[in-house]
Amino acid sequence: MEFRAQTNFVRVSPQKARLVLDLIKGRRVEDALNTLAFSKKRIAAKVEKLVRSAVENANYLSTEKNVDVDLDSLYVKHAVANDGPRMKRIRPAPMGRAFRYVRRIAHIEIALAERGKNGVGDLATVIGEERAAAPAPAKKKRAVSKKKSVGKKAVAKK
Repeated sequence: MEFRAQTNFVRVSPQKARLVLDLIKGRRVEDALNTLAFSKKRIAAKVEKLVRSAVENANYLSTEKNVDVDLDSLYVKHAVANDGPRMKRIRPAPMGRAFRYVRRIAHIEIALAERGKNGVGDLATVIGEERAAAPAPAKKKRAVSKKKSVGKKAVAKK
């Protein structure tokens, strides 16, 4: 079972958010929170808050809805930063001109899941999930074609 949390319209570039999210993918929640606490990136505090929210969602389901959840065996299954709307801004430039620049916004979502009893099979699927999702297509052999003979050039009229 997955426990999700998401935040929208975060004023950070999705590329910068992905740097932090890549640090915690596939890790246990406790390790992920430690990594985020000691990260120097500005977005790490918001991602940490988001992970804590997902843990509280799992805790809520375990207490109120009687879903059997072991909070100690949760790990970060899915962490994504998607593009949000872009804010176009203008900066003054020399000689009365104007330069446009873009302020990027991110939508961040995190999904936690419970690791299996042995813990080995799930970790392999998390790490190799993207690589093993689609097998590599078989390479097709190209037929060797004969070279075309070069035709004569037409003489230009004067």
